[in-house]
Amino acid sequence: MINTNNLILAFIITFLATILFTYFVRKILLDADITDSPIVTEHKHKAGTPTMGGLAILLGAALAASVYCNQKNLLLTVLIMLSSGLVGLLDDLLGLKIKEVQKVARNISSEHVSIGRLTLKPGEEARVATEKAKSDLPELLKQGKINIIGETPIKSEVKERDKIIAQIVLGIFLVFTAGVSTNVLGFEAGILIIPVIIFGVIGSINSVNLIDGMDGLAAGILTIASASCAVFSMINGNFNATLPFTMLTAVSLGFLVFNRYPASIIMGDTGAFALGAGYITAGFLGDIIYFAVIALSIPIFSVVVSLMHRVNLIKLPVEPLHHTLHYNGLSEKKIVALYWSITLVICLLAILIYQFVF
Repeated sequence: MINTNNLILAFIITFLATILFTYFVRKILLDADITDSPIVTEHKHKAGTPTMGGLAILLGAALAASVYCNQKNLLLTVLIMLSSGLVGLLDDLLGLKIKEVQKVARNISSEHVSIGRLTLKPGEEARVATEKAKSDLPELLKQGKINIIGETPIKSEVKERDKIIAQIVLGIFLVFTAGVSTNVLGFEAGILIIPVIIFGVIGSINSVNLIDGMDGLAAGILTIASASCAVFSMINGNFNATLPFTMLTAVSLGFLVFNRYPASIIMGDTGAFALGAGYITAGFLGDIIYFAVIALSIPIFSVVVSLMHRVNLIKLPVEPLHHTLHYNGLSEKKIVALYWSITLVICLLAILIYQFVF
């Protein structure tokens, strides 16, 4: 039987273990020269930071599952995390290969210049990334409105279609556990719970992956959201959900020790996939998916904004949203603090409203 003392012990063990695992994984990655090469101009100073740090998150979660191997929900959550982390690891490994070298253009005119989907202010620079931008480039060079100031290597990555297929398979893994209740908010979903689970896994993985673009952003939000889910579950006496979310809080916070600004290690898709899948799995198995979604609302909102940009409903100067905020002059530390603060406020309000209303 899991009680408060066991939860505290589980948190401490997993937290300390994740710190140690992150330290050693970072050392190994540095020795092997497996480091990041940012394509965002503002992040060039982060070149050389070890990536694929999500391996430490997986090791921390696996240790927790080993210690509490009699807890079914925790075991299933870690199993889905490991499966998802392996998928993310494949993408990270593929990213070690250079796909192409893109030119970096600067607006040298005194007026705004459109290239591809971007509009560059005087003196502003950007990668020539899209096919339209590449077709616009020769004419702009001929007109003397821009010049080429450098080149940026672009990493190979798994095609979006293949990523979605892999995420659907991960969702099916969760379906096959038969541990997800078909009753959602008092409604019996029956077989319709299957697409809900698959959509939830896809959405959570991509939300966490998208938000993982600044030091400590994803790890911090997952720490706050997971801790809030653990507290919410404990308040309601749902210890089946509390233990998996306690583990997620511990591995996220343990990794954050090295991932906070300025980050000395990056989680990569290995970590983002694992945390995204593990988080939603814990929510489904613990039957608090409604609260888990609310707690993750900032990453979900970021995905919605990016999708609106991609279908031309809105136009962002840089995608995703946190890069747009940085583009408009807000520092990385302030953006991360803002996202953490909003997440914390949303979680606290959700807990309070539930307690007083329900």
